[in-house]
Parts: sequence; C-alpha cells; structure tokens
Amino acid sequence: MAYLGKIFIILLSSILINNFIMSRFLGICPFLGVSKRVSTAVGMGAAVTFVMAMASVITYLAHYFILVPLEMEYMQTLAFILIIAALVQFVEMVIQKMSPSLYQALGVYLPLITTNCAVLGVAILNIDEGYDLFLTLINGIAGALGFTLAIVLFAGIRERLEMSDIPEPFKGFPIAMITAGLMSVAFLGFQGLIK
Repeated sequence: MAYLGKIFIILLSSILINNFIMSRFLGICPFLGVSKRVSTAVGMGAAVTFVMAMASVITYLAHYFILVPLEMEYMQTLAFILIIAALVQFVEMVIQKMSPSLYQALGVYLPLITTNCAVLGVAILNIDEGYDLFLTLINGIAGALGFTLAIVLFAGIRERLEMSDIPEPFKGFPIAMITAGLMSVAFLGFQGLIK
C-alpha cells in the first residue's frame, strides 16, 4: 500500500505541484513557441510525453547498467543528452511520416525537444530521487502529462485572447507573458496539497 501511495504522490506532484513549466520553469521554449493553437500544443505534448517516458527508462538503464558499473557517473549529462537526441530523431521521423501537417506546424520546435531542459530534467531527477525503474517511468509520464496540461491550457487561453479586445501594446507576446505568469501563480496554489 505504501508503494501505491508513493505512485499517487509522484503523479500528483509531477502533474500539478512540481509542474515542469509552471513550478520548475523548465521547457519554456516550446511552451511559448508552440502554444498558439490547441491542436499544435496537443501534438507537442504527445511528442514530449513519448520522449520523456522513453528517455526516463532508457537513461535509468544506461545510468545503472553502464555508467555506474564503469564508474563513469560524471558522463551522466552527456550520455542522457545523446539518448534524448536519438529518441527525438525517431519521433521526428514518425511524425513526419504519420502527420505531415503536424510536422509542419511544430517546425523547429520538434527537434528542439532534444534541448528541452524538462526532458533532461526528469531524467536527472529520477536518478537524484533514487526511483526504481517503475517509479522512473511513472515520474517521466506524469512530468510529461503536466507539461501537456500546461501547454494545452495556455494554448486554449491564447486562442481566446486572439478574439479579445486587448490594448495594442499588450497584443501578441506581452499578453502571452502576462498570461503565463498568472497561470504560474495559479499552479502555485497546489503547493499545499502534499507536505
């Protein structure tokens, strides 16, 4: 039962309380760049979810079965980035074949998942927290779902803002930054859920 409780806490914490975008401020580049349309945001969220989940598992295995036995833990960041880059290349090829319109819409932000600090962040946090393989997968998926939640909510707000009467100096990026700040404050309201 304690293990099940730990899974619940990881899910709740990664999605709402320690959200990579709203609380940890990781993954801001795709959050701001791909959040103009909900459909594009959902596509980016799906791509990041796949990459984060797979990267969490593969980096865990690489760390404990290659780096630790060879006493090369100092190569962790470099090894993790190479693993993430390979996964992103795979995702990019799949999206290009399966949905060319989504591939076009994501543009340069799709290959930028490689340098998305949220993906690297979850891989490093999994090792630092000492999670086992299953909890690593859960944290990777939950972190990605939190990322997806934030980017889709933000995209929905931005779509509505396009139809709103906004003063000229605030149109475009300024109102997006104000909205992101307000969303971050709203997510801080979840901080008291887990002690």
